[in-house]
Amino acid sequence: MKSFPDNFFWGVATSAFQLEGSPNADWATWDPVLLDIPQITNHYALFREDLKLLKDLGVNSYRFSLEWSRIQPRPDTWDEEAIAHYQEIIDILRNYNIEPMVTLHHFTHPRWFLERTPWHRTGSIEKFLRYTEKMVSSLRNVRYWITFNEPYVILIGGYLDGCTPPGLKDVPLSLAALQNIFTCHGKAYDIIHQYVPDAQVSVAHNMSVFAPWKKWNPLDRLLKKAANFFYNHSIINAFQTGIFVVKFPFSRPVEIEVPIKGKLDFFGVNYYTRIHLRFNPFKKMGVELRYLDIEGHGLTNIGWEVHPRGLAKVLWYASRLNLPLIITENGIASHDTEQKVKYMKQHVDVVERCLKEGLDVRGYFYWTLIDNYEWLQGLDVRFGLYRVDFKTFKRHPTSAATYYAYLIQSRSKM
Repeated sequence: MKSFPDNFFWGVATSAFQLEGSPNADWATWDPVLLDIPQITNHYALFREDLKLLKDLGVNSYRFSLEWSRIQPRPDTWDEEAIAHYQEIIDILRNYNIEPMVTLHHFTHPRWFLERTPWHRTGSIEKFLRYTEKMVSSLRNVRYWITFNEPYVILIGGYLDGCTPPGLKDVPLSLAALQNIFTCHGKAYDIIHQYVPDAQVSVAHNMSVFAPWKKWNPLDRLLKKAANFFYNHSIINAFQTGIFVVKFPFSRPVEIEVPIKGKLDFFGVNYYTRIHLRFNPFKKMGVELRYLDIEGHGLTNIGWEVHPRGLAKVLWYASRLNLPLIITENGIASHDTEQKVKYMKQHVDVVERCLKEGLDVRGYFYWTLIDNYEWLQGLDVRFGLYRVDFKTFKRHPTSAATYYAYLIQSRSKM
């Protein structure tokens, strides 16, 4: 009996800035690595070559993002050549019978946005919606849209930890930013459907499995419960009710109204790892985290635990939405391509079991196509199916690419 449906999306996911860079982006000078190789993989020039790799793999869908800072380098300027560039990507994909899935916002912003209207200011809503309408009205033959990639990561990195733009550590401003970002999603959902009535719109939400550092420690168990509610469940509840309930550890809950109730056509799940937590009064907000190789699957180049069973757990969490689920990112940073092969098989096996158990999973997107820049980690963590020589920009196939092509072909015919 065939376990994967005929219309299942087998794809790969990428991000524009992580492949092509942009001199107009807030990230361009944030990490010193980018000063040496500002064009990163030179994908902006070599995109046709890279898109041919998709055809070679046999994928039927490709998730990629638009680089806002290229499209709108100044508040009053649209770069029509940049827009035409992304339209050409869409046209090539269609010619290959590959369904495009377009992400409007994948972490980066035009520099002017960061300087004038960062997310905690109300002006950010009008700026983002103007950009959204410009893209949806300009680009043809796109049905699948992601408004925001990992909005919680934007908030944690930019507003709580301060490690990403705008580099703040301010809880009240983070809550204002949360409200504005999700207000943008709700309004962008309506704009997209106005121009594309049969559009399929979502966010791509990063989900993780959490565990107590020490099971016997009640404080560690409390942190695990709080993290699981905030990171995995609060967004699901908000899409069902229109209200975010934010519970930071050891503080009173905060309720934030946002116009997102029912504003999803599917739910995008990004999944990578399990995180162990413990209470540490000397850490910010009293929380310390680490990754443990408990089950012997190994750790990634970034140090994350490989935990395939966790994918099933977060998919069951997301199933409360009663919507189709698409795994919009799943991948491993590793120099060992055989470890990548094992990782893919383990996680696709989990997807297959979830389908047999009745979960409505519509797609699996491996992260990522070619080695790229990884936020704050540089160029050597190696997520790609194809290896990149960052001196010559040559792409080299690996056994992971060969295996993914085999996996797609074999599971599609089972």
